[in-house]
Amino acid sequence: GCELTKEGRKRGYSQFAYDGKDYLSLDKETLTWTASDGRAQVTKRRWDADRVWTEGRRNFVEGRC
Repeated sequence: GCELTKEGRKRGYSQFAYDGKDYLSLDKETLTWTASDGRAQVTKRRWDADRVWTEGRRNFVEGRC
């Protein structure tokens, strides 16, 4: 998604939800995923290990915003 900062700049983020609750979010600086709970840890480990997928998400967000 995209949001507007207080300075008027666009900022992109990549965040996933499941069943109405936050699940995973991407830290674009470290290229790591933050899991919201223990159930999301399995996906976090898989996505952290897949650098191509993670870089693709960052590039997608930065390109859109």
